[in-house]
Amino acid sequence: MRLYGIPCLQISHRYALAISALFTCVLQITANPPFSLFREYVAVLMEHKKSFIIIGNINAVTYKEFFPLIMNNEVWIGPSIHSGDRAFYVPDDYPLSAAGCGVDENGRKFIRVKGIRWFTNLDVKQRHEEMILVRRYTPEEYPHYDNYDAVEVSKTSDIPCDYPDVRGVPITFLDKYSPDQFEIIGMAKRGAGDPALKSHVYTKDEYPNYSDLNATPTLWVDGKLKNTYPRILVRNKHPEAPKED
Repeated sequence: MRLYGIPCLQISHRYALAISALFTCVLQITANPPFSLFREYVAVLMEHKKSFIIIGNINAVTYKEFFPLIMNNEVWIGPSIHSGDRAFYVPDDYPLSAAGCGVDENGRKFIRVKGIRWFTNLDVKQRHEEMILVRRYTPEEYPHYDNYDAVEVSKTSDIPCDYPDVRGVPITFLDKYSPDQFEIIGMAKRGAGDPALKSHVYTKDEYPNYSDLNATPTLWVDGKLKNTYPRILVRNKHPEAPKED
């Protein structure tokens, strides 16, 4: 099989037609689609059942159209990029007004973009390497959400090895995710997750900022309800037995 790079048109009306025509004659695809058209690009890839590896932003996993593909193990994060930012060349007339922009030794303009990942449906060995978990669960270190039946894990490295139930983890958990080790239950973010996963929906009669509180998981902090960042809800398939006191 050959790996093809597919050019991406910026005009959305012609976009789907153009790539659909190209996709009928290729086997595997690698591309850097415009981030603004990421949803449409992936939809066409899946429709045509193509093998692919494409560049996108990690925040794409919170899109309601894209997250089900992650949850159902139809798409996952590929190897090689798991942190930091990456440089992208831009046209000569592109304004270099943001931090991290520059010009290389050959005079080509570039910008730096954070949160870049490869997304793929090609299996890689890293996907089956399980995390070594060393932390153990305590209610004090892993508080329970007020509006989801799950506990908060603010860092992937802090996932407890002995907790059998659902926990909320950062979206960057997917850099280390193995479907052999964890089951993805859903997304805790308004618009992207299943509303049925919520254990409580706030109303205006309870809190003036009820709409904000309904956006993501919440925790009680110093006597006040605070939102966390969006979380992926996961369960360990093989938790260790808790240590006896």
